Amino acid sequence: MFEPVSLSAVAAVFGAVGASVANEAGKWAWESAGAFVRRVTGRDVPAPTGAAERATVAQLLLDAAGSDPAQARALRAWLGGQGGGWSGPLAAPSLLPPSDRFFTDRRKVLALLDREAGRKADGTPRVSVLYGPQGMGVSAAAVHWGALQRKRFPDGQLYADLSGGSPATAPDAAAVLRQFLIHLGMPADRVPPAAQDRVERFRSLVAERQLLVVLDHARSAAQVRPLITAAPGVVTVVVARRPLTGLDAVPIPVGPLSDKDARRLLTDLAGKETVSAAGPALSGVLERCGGSPFALRAAAPRLAFIPQQRRGRGGGGDGGGDPHAGDPVRAAVQESYEVLEPEEARLFRLCALRPWPAVGPELAVAVAGPGGPTVERAGVLLAGLAEAGLVEATPEGRYRYRPAVRRFAEEQAARVDGLAACAGAVTRAVEHLLRFAVRADYAALRERWHVGPLYRELGPGDYPDAGAALAALVAEVGNLVEAVLAAEELAAPATACELAEASWAVQLKAGRHEALLPALRTAVRAAVAHDPDSAMAGRMHTQLAFALMELDLLAEAESCLVDASSAFERAGHLLGQATAVESLGLLRLRQWRWQPAYDCFERADGLLASIGPDHERAGDVPRARALLKRHRGRALRGLAEYERARVWLTEALSEFRRLRDNYNAARTLTNLAETWADTSATDQALAAIDEAAAILDREQAEPHLRYLAGLRQQCLTERD
Repeated sequence: MFEPVSLSAVAAVFGAVGASVANEAGKWAWESAGAFVRRVTGRDVPAPTGAAERATVAQLLLDAAGSDPAQARALRAWLGGQGGGWSGPLAAPSLLPPSDRFFTDRRKVLALLDREAGRKADGTPRVSVLYGPQGMGVSAAAVHWGALQRKRFPDGQLYADLSGGSPATAPDAAAVLRQFLIHLGMPADRVPPAAQDRVERFRSLVAERQLLVVLDHARSAAQVRPLITAAPGVVTVVVARRPLTGLDAVPIPVGPLSDKDARRLLTDLAGKETVSAAGPALSGVLERCGGSPFALRAAAPRLAFIPQQRRGRGGGGDGGGDPHAGDPVRAAVQESYEVLEPEEARLFRLCALRPWPAVGPELAVAVAGPGGPTVERAGVLLAGLAEAGLVEATPEGRYRYRPAVRRFAEEQAARVDGLAACAGAVTRAVEHLLRFAVRADYAALRERWHVGPLYRELGPGDYPDAGAALAALVAEVGNLVEAVLAAEELAAPATACELAEASWAVQLKAGRHEALLPALRTAVRAAVAHDPDSAMAGRMHTQLAFALMELDLLAEAESCLVDASSAFERAGHLLGQATAVESLGLLRLRQWRWQPAYDCFERADGLLASIGPDHERAGDVPRARALLKRHRGRALRGLAEYERARVWLTEALSEFRRLRDNYNAARTLTNLAETWADTSATDQALAAIDEAAAILDREQAEPHLRYLAGLRQQCLTERD
């Protein structure tokens, strides 16, 4: 007799399976769910895209189970094979940056944070917004409070910098949630692709935890709202330049230090003797610093070297008509800049022309151009700029600018170096990053076909293995995105597209889809404006579609793939067109649109069959056609045409064995096992599962092995 299953339980399984499509095995599980629904209902049912639609599909299954004992057994077996979502052990992240060694005053700020964190739980989120002008130590106050409160948060401290280099590259909530989930212990390949699923998963994971979340440099309430939870043990501290309208939070202003506290901080930084020796000039220094901790830290190293004539001025300076008079951060930057050596000053100016997320010696050398410093010398110069407070060291050992500092440097570059020299510096940086990315991408994915001419000219980079090349690319993702945006502004659409093409390994192997999305959208725009009928336009549409698919933005991805196919067709690029049409078929499998998917695979195979033996990629065609046989078998399984499905899958398996492609042979065996399981041929299904698992165990393909374990459990449950 069928044991009743609740609607919410079945819908929850659909939710868990749908959230797992970040890895290939998860995509198969979702595809299998669609095939199961088709088999039970006897008709096409569109893939559900939200909680309400999942509940509707769940009700269809329950209705069928309630009227047919065989369907009830099948539902019980299918549910038993899914295993639910990820439920591994949670980590206790410790992501706060180090607190400043010398921290002065802010007693009222800290007390208000204490009050909000300690108030009685009433179902509303505990959220504070610290706000104040740049250079006032707003972020430092949040980090310092977090350091003092470690015992209050035994389950960890999460931190995210929401600034990005520019509004276009600032991380959105979905990207931040991906990192939070990973730091909480979730494997990267189990993070849900859809933003709302990530929100729900994050809130469920922290529901019983005592955790601090610090969201630094927030730009708007919309950016942080999905990251806030009402969990009673979670406290969120948001750092912004101003109060965030529309956010239900305690506003806590952070203003200038009092003269007394500013003097104390300066004494801590420079030493009592130095402060005493400054004499009458000290009041002028304090006035120029305006209570800004940033300005005070910048002034401290220079305090002992104030020229005697300046000591007698008593403050005031020579600002006169300076439109920025009264801005302590700018005044501090200007004073630090004025004492730089010419070589340092030039590098400081030119490296600030774009909001590069991480400036290292190699990029600095490219920016400086011919006659500039060596890589070793550039490293010394950047370290000196950091010591002067003009750039900040990143955790990876490179450097970045505060926004106000970068604006100052950019203004100086336009005034001192001129617009032509500035454009040249940015162009050199973009070209340096392009050449790096092409060689690294080639080394990370040697088997891929290319459109951009630099691949043939440069060849693969000199890396120990593909993993090292990929790691180098991932480390430069932020700079590569910024380079694409810069190329568009420089009216260099071909360069923008080649940079985006060189991000493919990062998309395919590292899954950095959110980070790359601004660059991919820019590259599509550049390709369409430059030459919409080119193979490069087709490639850009294809890469953007892939990212959109992985982020569960399927409607937009479908439109991109249609555009990609059209562009490749107009360019006469059969291989590219076949790739786009095949990808469209895979998207339709994801949508449970089985017949349209099958039609796409048929069409793609016809395109590949037209590629002659003299084509430069003719050697790739047999494997590509074998994949299309496998895909047709998958689509026919969704249509419940099991005999035809097994014909295609058996042919694909034979081809992969001939090609010695063990991994794809194991994938095909998995699909065969699914068709046997669907028709209750348990022994044949288990034999195919065993053979696939033996191959995948050697490949250490853990997600795929987990899927096979669930399929095995489903078979055993149904047999029992």
